[in-house]
Amino acid sequence: MDSSTLTVPTTATELESPFIDRRSSTPRGDAPVRERRQFTNSHSELSPEAAELARAIDEYKARHRRRFINYEEVLGVVKALGYAK
Repeated sequence: MDSSTLTVPTTATELESPFIDRRSSTPRGDAPVRERRQFTNSHSELSPEAAELARAIDEYKARHRRRFINYEEVLGVVKALGYAK
């Protein structure tokens, strides 16, 4: 392909679709704003032990205002539940 035939849009009017900034913090419509979680909010498909761990991790994340946690924090939650090596 010859580089002289390649055209790149340089202005907003040349673009086919306008840029939409989706980073705004204002909610759209009537949808409730929910915090995104590392694990799903539905624990119904998990075993009782796994659901207990998932709830404990969710509680930890909410209490510490963390969206994602590292392995050290997961280990702390597991030990707080009484598990030991």
